Amino acid sequence: MAEYLAPGVYVEEVQRGAAPLAGVSTSTAGFLGPTERGPTNPRLLTSFSGFRRLYGGYLEDSYLPTAVNGFFTNGGSRCFLGRVTAADETAEAELPDDGPGESATGVVSVEALGPGGWGEHVALIVSNASMHDMDEQLFRLTVRYWAGEEALEDANAGNADPDDDDVPDPDVEEVYDDLSMERRSSNYVEKQVNGTSALIEVTVEEEGERPANSVDDDGSPTDPVWLEGSFDDDESPDVEDYKGSGDDDPEDRTGFAGFEQVSDISIVCLPDEAEDGTLTDELITHCETMDDRFAILQAEQSGVDVGSLMPPDDTDMAAFYYPWLKARNPDTGMVEEIPPGGHVAGIYARSDTRHGVHKAPANEVIRGISDIQRPVTQGDQEVLNPRGVNCIRSFRGRGIRVWGARTASSNPQWKYINVRRLFLFLRGSIEQGTQWVVFEPNNEELWARVRQTIKNFLTGVWEDGALMGTTPEEAFFVKCDRSTMTQSDIDNGRLICEIGVAPTKPAEFVIFRISQWTSDAS
Repeated sequence: MAEYLAPGVYVEEVQRGAAPLAGVSTSTAGFLGPTERGPTNPRLLTSFSGFRRLYGGYLEDSYLPTAVNGFFTNGGSRCFLGRVTAADETAEAELPDDGPGESATGVVSVEALGPGGWGEHVALIVSNASMHDMDEQLFRLTVRYWAGEEALEDANAGNADPDDDDVPDPDVEEVYDDLSMERRSSNYVEKQVNGTSALIEVTVEEEGERPANSVDDDGSPTDPVWLEGSFDDDESPDVEDYKGSGDDDPEDRTGFAGFEQVSDISIVCLPDEAEDGTLTDELITHCETMDDRFAILQAEQSGVDVGSLMPPDDTDMAAFYYPWLKARNPDTGMVEEIPPGGHVAGIYARSDTRHGVHKAPANEVIRGISDIQRPVTQGDQEVLNPRGVNCIRSFRGRGIRVWGARTASSNPQWKYINVRRLFLFLRGSIEQGTQWVVFEPNNEELWARVRQTIKNFLTGVWEDGALMGTTPEEAFFVKCDRSTMTQSDIDNGRLICEIGVAPTKPAEFVIFRISQWTSDAS
């Protein structure tokens, strides 16, 4: 209650009626797997070019880059990527000051943006800044990276100078000009490099004195600084690496532990999961534990007996797809067999955007592929579909399409992907949109506001076609009154609201009954 002590006119803002409730996102995917380089904590990507910039190109031993490309090709617009690696050491170096020889001291520490031996492929070149004549303490930092071992050897031999005919062009080059060692400067080196570079992070050890040049008078590198470390990159990541580390700082957590900190993720895919059954178990466990995201599972690549093919687990938080796809690798030009998960995740996002999460993500063309690993016949699908295996089929004149919309659950209540994902959407939206209720006076006025808030939201969902019924009353009910909670509940601070909805189911079997008819007209 406001306090009034002097005569006058007072205007107060009062909240009455229903609060607006917005739906949560359903089309943001999360991918985990090895990459060429990059950070290990989850990062948001909005394009495949963004993936290439931060994580590098295609790999021989991982399908992750292919899956991410398939996601964006098929209509995905946002995904979080968590790099998984067995390496735990990061390459690093120091940029020395102008001191001569052994008396030089490191004034800027440089660390690769993520662990692994890839960091030893990074060269640092310091030269005079464009504004050197105005301020001799300003400097330019050039960062060059070569991906291949052969290219790296040539770059080492040529002092990381692409102008040398024997040195190949770097795969990545970053140039930061007019850098300052003064913390208050807008061109302070930490401000300009950190968060911008896809290769390094810098730390100023001593303010004031700039790093020494590593070029001659003509600007050619003479003594570049290479990041260094001790690595065994032959070791492949295992299931513990996928589980990730739960560091004290949530922003430094990796793997599934890192994904637990990202509430926006609603679809999860491990492109290499089909190669290791233990990853499948961890993926399903993650989605069931988080209870707000859905997993895309994939059959094995070869040696599949269709007669015995089954989803790996009985769960309503995942869908299982078969067979693999064929697509051209843009780096090699070769057609390769790839798991379908990334492309299917893109179709989920595309269907959600065009129609809504209530529409089954099926009967959709898969873009960016040339064929499927093996043809699936009508007879095959008659065996596989009741088991919860979603087939990908090629239809003459209609392209290659996802031709299944079932979860991996034997529970008929959660048979369809769109029903399961619709309830995840409803629950997440209601939970997020009613946080204002906590600690409000638990009385009839609050109950009425809660009822109206949820009714308004569900009415919009019904109008979008997500619920059955010709009227909102047929589509859902919302109860929040003395019939849903006892005096004991109220005394113990509980507000209980009961909600029932009638979701639409997909037209999985379309049947037209045709017969001859004789008109009685004379």
